[in-house]
Amino acid sequence: MSESDLLCQMFDAWRKDIDSVPFPQFTVLTIPPQRTRAQVDARHVRNPTRRSAGPR
Repeated sequence: MSESDLLCQMFDAWRKDIDSVPFPQFTVLTIPPQRTRAQVDARHVRNPTRRSAGPR
């Protein structure tokens, strides 16, 4: 048996092992929906003419 035959057999065994593991099927999205940039900006800018009452 040549080295290339042994490598092919090892590769085939590895491929069968990988293929035997089922890929998870997600029925529910696990990451919550993210806000858009417009939603984030709208939340921070309630009244753009009013100045913040920061330290003076």
